[in-house]
Amino acid sequence: MHGYTSRSLKIDLSAKTSEIIATPSSLAEQFIGGRGLGIALIGKRISLDYDAAGMPLIFSSGPLVATEAPTSGRSTVISRSPLTGTIADCSVGGRFGTELKRAGFDFIEITGTSDRWVMVTIEDLAVTISDAAHLEGKNVTGVRDLLGPEGSNAVIGLAGERQARYSSIVFDGHYLAGRGGIGAVMGAKRLKAIKIKGTLPVSVADSAGLKEAREEIMRLLRASQAIFGELGISEFGTAALVDLIHARRMEPTGNFKKTFYDASSSYSGYTLRQCYQTKKTGCRGCPILCKKVGNKGEVMPEYETVSHFGALNFNNDAAAIVEANRLCNEYGLDTISAAATLSCYAELENRVLSPQEMLDIIAEIGGMTTYRGRLLSQGSYRYAQAAGRPEASMSVKGLELPAYDPRGAYGMALAYATSNRGGCHLRAYPISHEILRKPVATDRFSFEGKARIIRIAEDMNAVIDSLTACKFVFFAASLEEYARAVSAVTGRTYDMQSLLKTGERIYVLERYLNSLNGFTSADDDLPKRFFIEEGSSSPNIIVKPLNRQEFLSARSNYYRIRGYDAHGLPTEALMERLGLGQYL
Repeated sequence: MHGYTSRSLKIDLSAKTSEIIATPSSLAEQFIGGRGLGIALIGKRISLDYDAAGMPLIFSSGPLVATEAPTSGRSTVISRSPLTGTIADCSVGGRFGTELKRAGFDFIEITGTSDRWVMVTIEDLAVTISDAAHLEGKNVTGVRDLLGPEGSNAVIGLAGERQARYSSIVFDGHYLAGRGGIGAVMGAKRLKAIKIKGTLPVSVADSAGLKEAREEIMRLLRASQAIFGELGISEFGTAALVDLIHARRMEPTGNFKKTFYDASSSYSGYTLRQCYQTKKTGCRGCPILCKKVGNKGEVMPEYETVSHFGALNFNNDAAAIVEANRLCNEYGLDTISAAATLSCYAELENRVLSPQEMLDIIAEIGGMTTYRGRLLSQGSYRYAQAAGRPEASMSVKGLELPAYDPRGAYGMALAYATSNRGGCHLRAYPISHEILRKPVATDRFSFEGKARIIRIAEDMNAVIDSLTACKFVFFAASLEEYARAVSAVTGRTYDMQSLLKTGERIYVLERYLNSLNGFTSADDDLPKRFFIEEGSSSPNIIVKPLNRQEFLSARSNYYRIRGYDAHGLPTEALMERLGLGQYL
């Protein structure tokens, strides 16, 4: 199996045992790797009554990891979300995926629950499960200081230890598997850290073919203004989007009550670079280097983080936003859910939080040190529901919405609603064509044609997360180029259509597994606010409430195009056609 190690690792924390197994070649053929492989491995086990300790926790690489393919250093973490109850997968950067592959494994499947805090150390096929009492009670930096700089590590801070529902697993200090609270699964298992180092070679079937595919992808990347342009992501990081979303009057402001914040330039990508004299860094094997670090080592926040700790909370203090990001990284908290929960809290309290109070509450949540912190650690949906105001939670399926107001991009509205993991911008990312105009521009204030576009994008992104690659590359390249890369690596023949068919298989299986937990079309909806309240218009841009009937019609079209029934559920015929009959 070129592109794979042909070995994987099973760890039982209850018994403190590990076992090297053969990577199932049939699953690699059907689901590629990364996200797809992890979802297939979990299968029906995700339908058990929720128990974070009992859920498998899977760390998976893909066939392109540790090769010369651009952005080939990523990995995926898969389990069930403690926040939403949906499937949970997080594509994450850093070095972990590369070290995992070079240590000799395609994936790690962790089951069981330890009776004490432990850590796992992996080095070139050697696996050790050891006591981690010395790491208990420490946040991320404290743990990393004790683990040392070699290799890569995945750790949880206090938020994961204490099972905050949107706690993250933190990789290499500041790459977070954050959405959905997957860190709480690691905490429930009493697994504090994984340290991994690998030096083994990775087999590639056709090195010359891979070099040609890489050169083609790099030519397209260099020609992309969105990536390497003077205002692109490589120069300013994802915070380059601040000014663009501001100009489109679709930045979520004051818990999504407004869509325009006149002080957002105070934390734009340009402002952060000027204030912090940032330099480029990024994931292993990445030519884009979208991560930005200040001259004193400050990790610059991503777009979602700056916008939500900024406009969403009426805060124009850039230093406080950078500190909020640092605190979330230290405790291990998803910044999107943390900031959105704070804005929900502020609305219910009918006030605006000061920058210092915002930072104080993050610490309360991360350490669960106060009653308020424990309440807010449950996420905005549970908090608002307990307060008798569930409509104040700006979430879908219990997952807080990111920093694109759906009234300003109707494809985003449909994508939020249909996302298998809840309110997520990365399942389909229609911002690419509605705002960035790539690959072609679409009318952002129309649902026309969006159902089919969303379906194709969901399938494509399922493939990207399974290879595993970075979605930013696809502002310039396509699955056509990556099909050549994965064909060269594996020695099998792939094309765009075969990859998209695999993406469909992954997405439909996720949908089916969610249905086993009771999710139906009733969950494919948006907060009422977006249908009854207008956004912040200007003389040139009118931001109306979403038309409810047009939204429902687009959703019905999406179900039809997907082959779902009227309740949004995969039919038996669809499951059989995709080779998923064994999961029925």
